[in-house]
Amino acid sequence: MDEINSNDKLLAALSYPIGLVAIIILLVEDMKSRPFQKYHAIQALGVNVVLVVLSTVLMLIPFVGCIVPLLWLVTFYWAYQAYQGQYFDIPGVTPFLKGQGWLE
Repeated sequence: MDEINSNDKLLAALSYPIGLVAIIILLVEDMKSRPFQKYHAIQALGVNVVLVVLSTVLMLIPFVGCIVPLLWLVTFYWAYQAYQGQYFDIPGVTPFLKGQGWLE
């Protein structure tokens, strides 16, 4: 397995709060071939989809919609963990992605 370098950590971390980075990682061959970047890009993309759907539903409920920005703050925690070079699971999301064969 390749050693995790600072570029891997930075791109993996940016994937969580900026989902577009995750898409770019998965489209660029050199990035996609890096296991750490690929793992976090797939996981970040999955969690971003879940957060968009959840945010959309919560925005329809009066007074509850104001907590939506707080939901997105958790992406900074995951970004921090990725920047520390950690592989981690996100409850619900990671098991689903592994079950689909998208994550190893």
